Amino acid sequence: MYLVKTPWWLRALYPSKVTWKMPADKNEVYLTFDDGPHPTITPFVLRYLRQYNAKATFFCIGKNVKQYPHIYEQIINEGHKVGNHTYNHLNGWKTGDIIYLKDVVLAQQVIDSNLFRPPYGRITKSQVRELCPIFKIILWDVLSGDFDVSLSPQKCADNVIKNTTSGSIIVFHDSEKAFPRLEFALPKALEFLSEKGFAMKAMEG
Repeated sequence: MYLVKTPWWLRALYPSKVTWKMPADKNEVYLTFDDGPHPTITPFVLRYLRQYNAKATFFCIGKNVKQYPHIYEQIINEGHKVGNHTYNHLNGWKTGDIIYLKDVVLAQQVIDSNLFRPPYGRITKSQVRELCPIFKIILWDVLSGDFDVSLSPQKCADNVIKNTTSGSIIVFHDSEKAFPRLEFALPKALEFLSEKGFAMKAMEG
């Protein structure tokens, strides 16, 4: 179960500790991509970002960076930001704090960033307390739902188009599971955001 648009009450669970949305005073949105890098899907994403002069933040899994370091370097060389998404894509609700934090530190050996996003958005308050002095924890305002195999590609695009406002942090996935929907939804979303005049920015650490 997940919510496409993050409600205020969910954001209130971690007041001031995590970033759900950026200030809405500028016509800017923040594209993010989870679970890469991937040898073919990440370059697909990068190609479309170039086409629309968009910058984004890629929350990378450490073991994928280890496997595809040249794709990780391509992300950085093209002016995008990277973030830590754990080494093994751990669910914080199902993982003890010591194991979880060790996995984050392991990922940090190959991901040079002070940005962190917990896989599935699932993280305990004690894990937040431990990570906050080191990382800026980034969650989201809008989920495309591209990871959901029950959704149509058009629905994923609509999730972004209908719910994005100034300051939104939008989640896509550069993963094999998501690609059948991402392949359609990302170009549609980028076209819409560009036509609406949104500047598409990367997160700052």
